[in-house]
Amino acid sequence: MKIVNKISILAGVLLLAAGVQAQAADTIKVAVVNVQEVLQQSPRVANLGKKLEGDFKARQAKIADEQKALQDMMDKFKKESPTMSQKDKDAMQKKIAATRSELVTKVVAYQQDLQREQTKIMQGIQNDLTGIVGDMAKAQNVALVLDKQAVIYSGSNIDLTKDVAQKFNAKS
Repeated sequence: MKIVNKISILAGVLLLAAGVQAQAADTIKVAVVNVQEVLQQSPRVANLGKKLEGDFKARQAKIADEQKALQDMMDKFKKESPTMSQKDKDAMQKKIAATRSELVTKVVAYQQDLQREQTKIMQGIQNDLTGIVGDMAKAQNVALVLDKQAVIYSGSNIDLTKDVAQKFNAKS
């Protein structure tokens, strides 16, 4: 009985050792990229942000002017309503409600258009980054690339952040 136990323990140790050797032979290379750093330090991303801001600046200013006009209209109504006839009060309230409704519609449309453009820009950026990282990983035989901020510990010395940032910013 003791011999069977010793043989089974020895077989288990041999299997474990073989598994460790197989795992060492199949070790995969893992690299990291700090995507946030690439984006924050990118003049390309900053330029895209400025372009987006410029594209929507006039529309944003127009909405701000309309908001001020609505607020002025409401202040005027509040000030003058005690001396107004009921007919004038009703007409002014109706005008304020219609103006507010139009303004809300414009603000919602503005926000949707802005969000759509931001999403379009971010998809382009993400596609570029994915392509660059994929090409670099293939060139260096890296099997897995993770965002550096999602990794708690890495024994890997492969950090592609600087190279990715350089290639990303060089792309027009």
